[in-house]
Amino acid sequence: MFLRNLHLDIYGGSHDEKIGVRAVGLPPGEAVNTDTLQSFLARRAPGSTKYGTQRKEPDAPVFLSGITDGKLDGETLEAVIYNTNQRSGDYPAVPDVPRPSHADFAAIQKYGQAVDLRGGGHFSGRLTAPLCIAGGIALQILARRGIFVGAHISSVGEADDARFDPLTVSKDDFDAVLAHGFPVIDTAAGEQMQAIIDDARLACDSVGGTIECAVIGLPAGLGEHMFWGMENRISHVAFGVPGLKGIEFGAGFDLARMRGSEANDPFQTDGERVFTTKNNSGGIQGGMTNGMPLTFRCVLKPTPSIGMEQQSVSLSKMENTKISVGGRHDPCILVRAVPVIEAVAAIAVLDALLDPALLPL
Repeated sequence: MFLRNLHLDIYGGSHDEKIGVRAVGLPPGEAVNTDTLQSFLARRAPGSTKYGTQRKEPDAPVFLSGITDGKLDGETLEAVIYNTNQRSGDYPAVPDVPRPSHADFAAIQKYGQAVDLRGGGHFSGRLTAPLCIAGGIALQILARRGIFVGAHISSVGEADDARFDPLTVSKDDFDAVLAHGFPVIDTAAGEQMQAIIDDARLACDSVGGTIECAVIGLPAGLGEHMFWGMENRISHVAFGVPGLKGIEFGAGFDLARMRGSEANDPFQTDGERVFTTKNNSGGIQGGMTNGMPLTFRCVLKPTPSIGMEQQSVSLSKMENTKISVGGRHDPCILVRAVPVIEAVAAIAVLDALLDPALLPL
């Protein structure tokens, strides 16, 4: 992944010996608290919640380069996570019957029989673990500058959580979500979501939903117009997350039903600062931050690995057939995806902070 200032190479597969990340462009001299990073990675780790896969992995990163005496040293950061709980026997390396809505069929057409699709291979959500290594480090760098990122599940199926206040969302709001365990604002909505996930799991099915993310403490003027705008950078990273199918900023698609007089964000001043009295823009105008909270929502599809019988095709026989997907899978990916979306936002914001006009960081 190439952003303007940060370059990330994420490699490995779900059932390989290890997965990893190489990151170029991280600012040297920045301290990395490995305990804080491990706590962040634990929120995404498999086996951490009954609402996700029961594959258990410690997801403890091993740093091969880029950190000296607890600080980024300016070299390429490389970290690996060793896979310890694969069950490769659950999957053929190259399936004859592609799993519906997986990458199987397209990957076989592109890479042929050489592709390894055990557990999804390098198309698996397992690859968000090394993404979270880079994102977790970015979160620490941002926090030292008073910039904080938080997210929560905003919907699962038909159940909706409350939204972050687009004008006043604070770090206290982020901390409250973390304190709940199940990452929502409204615990009653969270209970409804958990029931929906359980129903899907018991039916050998899955369910999708949305995640809302906010970034606070940003200066005005971060980003650029056109191709290096904040929406562009965040979206570029976000669509590297398997299963993510859409993203909207601020009021998003609801803007289509508004008039300009409703959609516009009026400016006001208290004599010291300029702010807006609404935040339909999600803190971004002309691709640049305006000093208000940056907010966006993204949708993740239901996990395609389900135990229900589905229609597919035998590629060797070119005949229609049925398939039921075995193995250990998330009935809902949303719980473990919340820190992934926080990582996405942190990487994109840090990249913008490193733009030459804003250096030194």
